[in-house]
Amino acid sequence: MEIQSSAQVAGGPEQIYLDGLAAGRFQIQRCVDCRQAVFYPRCVCPHCGGAALCWFAPSGEGVVYATTTVYRKPEQGGDYNVCLVDLPEGVRMMSRVAELAPAQVRIGMRVSARIVADGQAVQVVFVPSGRAA
Repeated sequence: MEIQSSAQVAGGPEQIYLDGLAAGRFQIQRCVDCRQAVFYPRCVCPHCGGAALCWFAPSGEGVVYATTTVYRKPEQGGDYNVCLVDLPEGVRMMSRVAELAPAQVRIGMRVSARIVADGQAVQVVFVPSGRAA
């Protein structure tokens, strides 16, 4: 586990997270003091106020907590889903489920994380468990 203060990297913890994704690493933070997982990247633990946060690789597994469909015209890319995924480490992420039509994404669905490049952005998306590369 690596402890890095926001002063060590221009752009702070968010930049560390994004740089990790660009390098093919999905990592979240854990507070050294209270041991709680933290996501979205922060400088201070939202649970206890501790300033020592380390990075670790989560399991990559999750469960869809909530989902909705964003409707767009086909020429704008078509419909897509936005979902909240609970990770077993105790954090909730906003993302999307890939490889399924938006209407097929269900609350309680087990999913696995995948890092994808979408244009110039690199992000974590989820796929139904058993489909992760």
